[in-house]
Amino acid sequence: MSDPVLLDVRNLSVEFSMARSRMGLGPPRSLSAVSDVSMRVAAGETVGLVGESGSGKSTFGRAILRLGEVTAGEVFLDGQDMARARREDLARLRRETAMIFQDPYGSLNPRLTVRQAIGEVLYVHGKVGPGAAEARIAELLDLVGLDPALMDRRPGDLSGGQCQRVGIARALAIEPRLIVADECVAALDVSIQGQIINLLMELGQRMHLGMIFIAHDLAMVRRLCDRIAVMYLGRIVEEGPTEEVFKDPRHPYTRSLIEAIPEIDPARGLPSAPLPGEPPSPVDLPQGCAFHPRCPLARPECCAAVPPLVGPRAHRAACILAPGGRLNEAGGNLSETLSATPHERTMTC
Repeated sequence: MSDPVLLDVRNLSVEFSMARSRMGLGPPRSLSAVSDVSMRVAAGETVGLVGESGSGKSTFGRAILRLGEVTAGEVFLDGQDMARARREDLARLRRETAMIFQDPYGSLNPRLTVRQAIGEVLYVHGKVGPGAAEARIAELLDLVGLDPALMDRRPGDLSGGQCQRVGIARALAIEPRLIVADECVAALDVSIQGQIINLLMELGQRMHLGMIFIAHDLAMVRRLCDRIAVMYLGRIVEEGPTEEVFKDPRHPYTRSLIEAIPEIDPARGLPSAPLPGEPPSPVDLPQGCAFHPRCPLARPECCAAVPPLVGPRAHRAACILAPGGRLNEAGGNLSETLSATPHERTMTC
């Protein structure tokens, strides 16, 4: 029997208002950071969220925890919509969810010792009595592989890996059911990254945590995550079981990201046709599919409308050429389509 759905995000959008020009001319403009994104996370499941910088991953993660504003959509935690939550519901959200931030030093108050940083969380959420705080802090430090003797150190006295472990211990102090890990290993050395990933895998299994793991490193996501969602300019363009997405990518953007994963094998050359250019400005998105200016398979039809996610429920892609798409109802293989279809990269709408 599958685990129950813990988080159910439906059609979430986040927009930011932009200042007018210095001359005050023209209508007010807005930047669409997240557009109509839906995602489900079951208890005990880890979902990877990947994409280039500026794709809206961090904004999405902060919005579902109400650390940022939600413009439209619904965020259900155990059936309760937190996007329009009242004060008592938000208090419950704070008790049951936590975030691990990217910068291990910036996420900790440099003036507080490890004891104070974790003890503050325990005190605010009423997790332990006055006499039991030290024992619980020691237990949490041991849980994340740190010596409790570090309890009276400050962030400046610790390495980046140790600070990130303290951040994880602080997140676990509230005994959350859902964790959003936002690029939590990006600032660490490669050897330390592996240790933190192993730690998150172990904790997820031991505590049956739901987790959204936001990252650039697809190889790391492949190791840690049960499912993967690929985001481009604020939209999910592909989602599915991790191994299935890696073995059979159904969106050209996903395929380009996977081809760009570094390999130790010297016999494996660089991608023959690397993804060209930069993502367009989210303030002035292209018509139709936002990826079409960079897509090796772009057709005139790609300019007509934003393609929906199509395909089997378990593995879907937002592309007219994906299985179930408007130009590929019979299904097909993206690699075969790419090699058989000539393309002019200069195509414009």
